[in-house]
Amino acid sequence: MSDLEIIAETNDYIVVNKRAGLISEKNPFENSTVEDQVFNHLSKLNRTPFVGVIHRLDRVTSGVLIFAKKKKTLVEFNELFSSRKVQKTYLAVVKTKPEKQQATLVDFLFKNNIEKRADIVDKHSKNALEANLSYRIIDKNEQGYLLEIKPKTGRFHQIRAQLANLGCSIIGDEKYGSDQAYFPLTICLHAWKLTYPVIGSTTDETFEAPFPKNNFWEFGKIDL
Repeated sequence: MSDLEIIAETNDYIVVNKRAGLISEKNPFENSTVEDQVFNHLSKLNRTPFVGVIHRLDRVTSGVLIFAKKKKTLVEFNELFSSRKVQKTYLAVVKTKPEKQQATLVDFLFKNNIEKRADIVDKHSKNALEANLSYRIIDKNEQGYLLEIKPKTGRFHQIRAQLANLGCSIIGDEKYGSDQAYFPLTICLHAWKLTYPVIGSTTDETFEAPFPKNNFWEFGKIDL
């Protein structure tokens, strides 16, 4: 099934709205990945297109994903990401309202490779990594509360683990304690915006991915 949703495309890169449930990068165990979809799209004009994987989103997450169409572009974006010059903004729907309207969360995570999850641990624990994010409640509906989240670090499952530790598991995220059903292989976490400084310019570029199309993401009808 190919339902590639293109947000923007230039000679250097292509930006897509990843559908939750798909793996970002080509995988021998998957029939279709977002990288495969991008390759198929680009191969309509070029039999052997270059597809550079700049960053990834978890299978269960939807939203903004950028692929490079040139090696030079891949190198440039890799530098932006590694130097933390890229700001990612996520949205999550949680059933339980956080106690504070907005806050910064600082925790220490351990990547549990056996259970494929991130565990909150004491800061002095072996292999503990600091995880830092800010959130604010921006809306609500009959399903739950919409949080805008800006991670300052990029740890494995960071948003999922930190919100669960706050007592606000993301809807559908059974791995981190959610008891509310959602769609298979998906949770209510969406990579909404991605902003980065344009190389050789004083301006920033922002790409925004439309919300998933289901009732969990219908907002603006109930006052906070």
